[in-house]
Amino acid sequence: MDSRASIALGVLLLSAAFVARADDVPSNSLRVGAYYVTYDVSADDIKGPFVPPGVNVDLKSVVTPYFAYVRRLSGRFSLELALGVPPVTKTVGKGPATLGSVPYNGQVISTARWFAPTLLLNFYLLDETHRLRPYIGAGVNYTRFYDRQSTPAGDAASGGPTSIKLPSSVGPAGTVGLAYHVSGGFNVYASYSVSRVHTLLTADTAGVIRNSHVEFGPRALVVSAGYSF
Repeated sequence: MDSRASIALGVLLLSAAFVARADDVPSNSLRVGAYYVTYDVSADDIKGPFVPPGVNVDLKSVVTPYFAYVRRLSGRFSLELALGVPPVTKTVGKGPATLGSVPYNGQVISTARWFAPTLLLNFYLLDETHRLRPYIGAGVNYTRFYDRQSTPAGDAASGGPTSIKLPSSVGPAGTVGLAYHVSGGFNVYASYSVSRVHTLLTADTAGVIRNSHVEFGPRALVVSAGYSF
């Protein structure tokens, strides 16, 4: 799915939030919980002046608070806007143990925060008479990177103070989950979500440019509680 198709899907899903309903079941809910995020990283070796073959990167897992607004569209469908507190994600070196005499493999070479709202259209496999309801969902993810910093280890590996660029990304997202009705408007949830994020990592060290195309699939286990109103 390219960026234009992803944006079109997002507009379509947002429009669906205003579909009229013919019952008096609460139509809104708020959820609060935790994201446990790991990454499936696929990156080109870093290219540029003075970079030996095999120099690559990886990402460390993070935990961050989760928030979501969910709009009930019908007994089987809902629209979820999922957000997390932007976490500090650490990029670590992957490849040779050293670059020259500078340690590289396993070193934290840069950090960044990312804001990644995800819009999902969810389908519940059982109707609302069941307390436990499995669901699946599909939608679109937007990721914006900021507070990008090269660490002292990254500066040493690059040969001096280095600035980092990471363009924003738009890509598909999907989820599977379980919703359990506790009582009244209270529910608890567990879900596992995946999304596709891709960007061009560019490092600038006093005009010396190195880069790598990076694709990482965040895998997020979410545990949350919600209230419908």
